[in-house]
Amino acid sequence: MTENLPRTARPLRVLAAMSGGVDSAVAAARAVEAGHDVTGVHLALSANPQSFRTGARGCCTIEDSRDARRAADVIGIPFYCWDLAERFREDVVEDFVAEYEAGRTPNPCLRCNEKIKFAALLDKALALGFDAVCTGHYATIVEKEDGTREMHRASDMAKDQSYVLGVLDEKQLAHALFPLGDTVTTKDEIRAEAERRGLAVAKKPDSHDICFIADGDTQGFLAKRLGKAEGDIVDGATGEKVGTHDGAYGFTIGQRKGLRIGHPAPDGKPRYVLDISPVNNTVTVGPVEALDVTALTAIRPRWCGSTPAPAGTYTYTAQLRAHGGETEVFAEVVDGELHVRFTEPVRGVAPGQAIVLYDGTRVVGSATIATTTRATAAV
Repeated sequence: MTENLPRTARPLRVLAAMSGGVDSAVAAARAVEAGHDVTGVHLALSANPQSFRTGARGCCTIEDSRDARRAADVIGIPFYCWDLAERFREDVVEDFVAEYEAGRTPNPCLRCNEKIKFAALLDKALALGFDAVCTGHYATIVEKEDGTREMHRASDMAKDQSYVLGVLDEKQLAHALFPLGDTVTTKDEIRAEAERRGLAVAKKPDSHDICFIADGDTQGFLAKRLGKAEGDIVDGATGEKVGTHDGAYGFTIGQRKGLRIGHPAPDGKPRYVLDISPVNNTVTVGPVEALDVTALTAIRPRWCGSTPAPAGTYTYTAQLRAHGGETEVFAEVVDGELHVRFTEPVRGVAPGQAIVLYDGTRVVGSATIATTTRATAAV
C-alpha cells in the first residue's frame, strides 16, 4: 500500500520544506488536508541571497522565502525560515567545485537531498519532535507488510524525481512524505490545484539548472572560484592539438558546443569531449562513437530504503541522468564497489554522475560513477 500521506491514529507532526515554488506549496496543503499537524519551513541556503531570480533560474532567494511565507499563510500553518547556508556551502557548493576541479561531473541536487533536506533538515526536525519531513518531490514510498519501506517512481514518469532521491536509506524514508508522488496529473493540473487553493505561486515559473548559480552560467561560476587555467584541447585519435581552453573544469563528457576548435575534423563530423584530465589540464575530443560506454565502476553505493546490497549479479534497469531514460544492465557488488555492464552501449557517461538502479519501478540504490569502459578508447 502506498503511504505517501499516511493516516494514523494520531496526526503526524510534519515539517514541510517550502522552497517558494508551486510543488512544495501544494504538497504542504495536501499534508494538511490529510489531517497532519504541519509547519512550513523555508531553507535559507545562500549567505547573500539575491532579491530576485534571473528569469526562472535558481531558487532560495529572498523572493522565494516571501513566496513560501505567503503560501503558508494561505494554507494556515506556522512558518519559519532556517539558516542552513553554511552547511549547504560545505556539503553542496564546495563539493560541486571540488568535483569539477577533479574532472568529474557532480549532481548538486542529489547531494542536497542527501546532505541537506534528508540529513541536516531531517535531523533537526526529529530533534524538535517532528515525525516527518514533507517535500514537493515526485516519488512514491511503499510500506510493506513487515513495516519496511521501498521507494518507487512517481506515477507520472514525466515528473518522476526518484533519481535524485535514490540515496535515501530506510530511516530517511521512514520520516519522509511525498504528497505529489502518486498523482497522475500534468504540471498544469498541479498549477490549477494551487490556484483553486488560492496560492499565488500557481503561475510562478519552475526553477531550472543549479539553484546557487542564478544566471545559469556554470562555467563563469567555476572560473570565479578556480581561476583561469589555460590548457590544450587535443584530438583523441592523433594526439594533435586542435584548440585551447581557459580551464578543463569548464567541460563535461559528451559536450559538443563551446569547444572553440580552430578547424574541423578530417571527416567533417562534429567532435565531442571524450576525456578531461585535471593532471595535465587537457581536454580530449573525438567522434561521437568514441563516447560509447560498455561498463562502469561506481563507488559509495547507497541502498535505498530497506533494500539490501545485491549478492551476485542481477539484471536491473539504470538511469544515468536526472532527465535520462532507462537502460538494461547487469550489476554486482565487488569489494564494496558497484560493477555494471550495459546490455547495449550508452553515451555521455561521466565520472561523478550518479547511477541509480531500478527493479521495475522500485529504486534499488544509487552510486557515484568512478570509471567507465569505452567500446573505443578515448586516446
